Amino acid sequence: MELAELVARRPFPAAGLLLGLTRRCPLSCAHCSTGSGLFTRQEPDGRQLERFVRSFTEENRPDVVMLTGGEPLLLPALAERLSTLARIAGSRTALLSGMFFARSGALPGSRGGASRGRRRRSIPPAILRAIRSVDHFSASLDVHHEREVPRADVFRALHLVREEGVAVSLHLTGTGGSDPYLADLTRAVEKEFGGRVPCLVNEVRPFGRAASWARAARTGPDPEAASPCPMAAWPVVAFDGRVVACCNQDTVDRRPVPPHLDLGHIAEDDWGTVRRRALESPVLRMLRTVGPTHLAARYGSGPRPGSYCDGCRALGGDEAVAAGAQAVAGGAAGALLDMTAAMRGSREGAQGIVRRHGCAVYAPLVVAGGPAVPETDGRDLR
Repeated sequence: MELAELVARRPFPAAGLLLGLTRRCPLSCAHCSTGSGLFTRQEPDGRQLERFVRSFTEENRPDVVMLTGGEPLLLPALAERLSTLARIAGSRTALLSGMFFARSGALPGSRGGASRGRRRRSIPPAILRAIRSVDHFSASLDVHHEREVPRADVFRALHLVREEGVAVSLHLTGTGGSDPYLADLTRAVEKEFGGRVPCLVNEVRPFGRAASWARAARTGPDPEAASPCPMAAWPVVAFDGRVVACCNQDTVDRRPVPPHLDLGHIAEDDWGTVRRRALESPVLRMLRTVGPTHLAARYGSGPRPGSYCDGCRALGGDEAVAAGAQAVAGGAAGALLDMTAAMRGSREGAQGIVRRHGCAVYAPLVVAGGPAVPETDGRDLR
């Protein structure tokens, strides 16, 4: 499964599921959105995660399951089991890693004298089995990760993973289209892999450890205009096993979860129940169709102070918003409205989705072998 396929499914409600295996991570990146650390022990119960994934059926399962963290490869056996169970039901799986295992210097060069057998042994066996079990493997790389794991080590490890026949990509993060580090890094990726490894480029967001220094990436939308939120499309299993209808990290981590974003708990609910709640909620349908700002302006008490996401969380206690959403997006008409919005979003393709929600200048890199990124001359072209 290539990166563009994964991204293109993003607008479709319940087409994907994010499983946070742990908040633990051996890296201490300054921009970490989860604030993860080596001694952070918050993680869902592994047996409950397995039971939840076992509830997938061929007729009712997410198209894509994304294993993430923290660092999911700190639990390689669990990652392998979850991926295997999901794939048995027909889901495709992807895993995002911070590449801690590549930084020891034990990996031989990706070209030259080392034999194929030695290369395979360079990645710890349990981690390699977990990587082999997924359909797509993504590595995080940016100026903060690179202080902990040099890019040369990441590149060598990705060559090894590609030799195993697993599709790979890079998740890159910077401060925007004019970031000179991003320009240098994307040129290095092109030189190393010749356009065969796609990149998803995002901007640092003010969450987790970055909350004290990162700027908001975008201004809020006009309340009079519809600004759909595809981030309310894929359920997320959070660090405590609660299932949240949003992948905004601040929302995933904050408790209590607002009622309109709470889809249940893996200790009590199966995938079928979670999926039904995600698909049938009138408020979630409206969030995916017109967005929280427009919804509050139309039915509630008007725009709320704070960010776009702050305004969404505030909708949880607004009975007028719930009633308005029910009137417009309840029943079969609401389901059709929801699917129409998803189809509209999917027509943009993977590049269009990244232009709207990632770093627009680098959107072409989401497709392997796609068009070259234009020279920016230090200007942010968003």
